[in-house]
Amino acid sequence: MKGPLFYSKILLFGEYGIIKDSKGLSIPYNFFKGALKKDDNLSETAKKSNESLKKYFHYLRDLQGQEPELLSIDLKALKSDVDTGMYFDSSIPQGYGIGSSGALVAAIYDKYSIEKITVLENLTREKLLRLKMIFGKLESFFHGKSSGLDPLNSYLSLPILINSQENIESTSIPSQNLNGKGAVFLLDSGIIGETAPMVQIFMDKMKHEGFRNVLKDQFIKHTDACVEDFVSGNVKSLFGNLKQLSHVVLDHFKPMIPKEFHKLWRRGIETNDYYLKLCGSGGGGYILGFTQDLTKARTALKDYHLEVVYNF
Repeated sequence: MKGPLFYSKILLFGEYGIIKDSKGLSIPYNFFKGALKKDDNLSETAKKSNESLKKYFHYLRDLQGQEPELLSIDLKALKSDVDTGMYFDSSIPQGYGIGSSGALVAAIYDKYSIEKITVLENLTREKLLRLKMIFGKLESFFHGKSSGLDPLNSYLSLPILINSQENIESTSIPSQNLNGKGAVFLLDSGIIGETAPMVQIFMDKMKHEGFRNVLKDQFIKHTDACVEDFVSGNVKSLFGNLKQLSHVVLDHFKPMIPKEFHKLWRRGIETNDYYLKLCGSGGGGYILGFTQDLTKARTALKDYHLEVVYNF
């Protein structure tokens, strides 16, 4: 048995801000992917995944018992498959902010949901919001609290534009220009990040009025502008807003940036060779980079591995 593939995602803009109703933009990233598989002879990694799926089955059974109107999963089929060695075969690195649990949740929903909303339907705003809500509950097992966006992106394999928590839509983004000098890239921090502690730091910061004001007046303002610039293809304005956003994150989200990257982050702002921002909740994993000149950025970051996501 091998199920369909589900891809990783990248939240280009909106980390933390979407909790407080900023705009956001999430795109599928097809370089990493995962699928449900079954095997008689499991490797150590597959065994670990199977054990995790056993625990997840219990969570889903309880969730369905508590909220039958939200969810109808074929629990009998799921239990039978898990008991006979099903696992999630994935190349998506865990703790890297690109949706490893989201892809798994999308695969489970796709295979076992009895009344599923499919990609082939007319995806009205109501359907998208219902999917997001279901996925949020399904993914909470892994993070404590989930917006549902990662699985939604993985399930639909379409760019998702978040206008607010109650207003999301699938969108199109400008076609890649593979000969363009500009690029969005991933920088590997070499550290595994954990979402829950980072979100806790953010929530603690939110108790202070000064931080709330920074979030509203600077962070969300520049995030919203970046989303609008990216979707409309306004590159000049985008990089002006990216520089501001990178600065705000360095000044006010320092705990989410691994210490050894503080100098590198600042250097990008000072030289304009590249701008860095958080990829997901931060604390490790990937860091997102934007540059108008990939050759310059590669030279400036020659000691690091760059993975290009999008050219323009």
